[in-house]
Amino acid sequence: MERSLRVGRLATFAYFVLNGFLMGMWIVHIPGIEHRVGIGHAVLGWLLLLLGAGAFAGMQIVGPLTDRFGTRTVVPLSAALCSAAVVLPGWATSGWTLGAALLVLGLGNGCLDVSMNAHAVQVERGYQRPVMSAFHAAFSIGGVLAALVGARMLSWGWSAAATLGAVALLGVAVAAVAAPALLPLQGAHTAGAPEDPDAPVAAVGKARRGTPRRIWGLATLALMIMLCEGVANDWSTLHLRHALGAPAATAALAYGAFSTAMTIGRLLADRVAARFGSVAVLRYGASAAALGLTAASLSSSIPMALTGWTLFGAGLSGCVPQLFSAAGHADPAAAGANVSRVAGLGYLGMLAGPTVIGPLTEVMPLHLTFFLPVAFCIVAAATAGILRRKAVEGSGVLRGPLLERPGMERPGMERPGMERPGMERPGMERPGMGRPGMGRTSERDVDAG
Repeated sequence: MERSLRVGRLATFAYFVLNGFLMGMWIVHIPGIEHRVGIGHAVLGWLLLLLGAGAFAGMQIVGPLTDRFGTRTVVPLSAALCSAAVVLPGWATSGWTLGAALLVLGLGNGCLDVSMNAHAVQVERGYQRPVMSAFHAAFSIGGVLAALVGARMLSWGWSAAATLGAVALLGVAVAAVAAPALLPLQGAHTAGAPEDPDAPVAAVGKARRGTPRRIWGLATLALMIMLCEGVANDWSTLHLRHALGAPAATAALAYGAFSTAMTIGRLLADRVAARFGSVAVLRYGASAAALGLTAASLSSSIPMALTGWTLFGAGLSGCVPQLFSAAGHADPAAAGANVSRVAGLGYLGMLAGPTVIGPLTEVMPLHLTFFLPVAFCIVAAATAGILRRKAVEGSGVLRGPLLERPGMERPGMERPGMERPGMERPGMERPGMGRPGMGRTSERDVDAG
């Protein structure tokens, strides 16, 4: 394996940790900034929508830019923008200035999110095996680091402006140091041609005319799955506190159990995907999530509810990385644009979690509203086959990460020297069959990786 690929993978980890750390540091300082600016929870809730709007806009803007200029250029610039923007909320003096700061911070976060995921797809293509989930686990680890560092800074009496200013300088430095290790722009991006010269040009041209329906299908599933994640983020603690009457300290364990299971699950999901395929990760992961949330919703026992939230997090952990990976590998020359579609709708789903569940609590108990995300998990499990995509055999190239390991052949595929009787060797064609590259192309379904 080339050293540049290994170093590129480490650099990708660095950007994912940085992204989680930057957003985590903002979250840690929300109460202090809210108090200093002099706004209430309701106003803060509306201002947070600007953070989401900026992120969604950044995702849609940076996707095509990533395809045009390459991740090696766009990722460091996006990381520098996000790092510089994190200090802006610390300088805000009113609701208006805080809103503007959050809009810019969201823009930087969206740009970094899509561009680093596009680079992760590029790394995964080089490794020829699933590695995406581990990158998403690194984002969670960055959030944990932010919680620890932020708590220590607050205990020392540092102001939000001082802490976030130091974080901004650190982020810009990390973005600059890690930039040379990123993988260079691939020919498929610059020429607008297929990744392999023998692959059919017509298929790529079709993808260029607009976003394929399959990408919108992946984006819809991302919206559903990330809405489920948003529900856990915003309502898991309230569920134990108000529905089961748990003490505040115990109720906080619900989100802790969910997030811990998510992180551990993502660290393990790549191995599971390599062994069983991405379709299995999504299908059985979403099924486990549905089972876990159902158990948490119907349980009158606090330990059982905590177990349910844990299973919910473990089940969801590998789902979103599979969707991002499938979108990026669908067309290497449009990886950024495709990932931006999936990430953008997914991000809207996460923001929609509290918006959807809140009004439902006016007409039914909180625990019954959770059957909406349960239904979304069931839909994701039932439609997991969308991760399979067509691969062209006539060119001899299989796009995306290969699921077969050395020594593992699919039915109908033999090692060299082990041909079945009647199988032609090079130069021996049956009537009506041309040489490789001159015959008909056939298609088969394979995992996106």
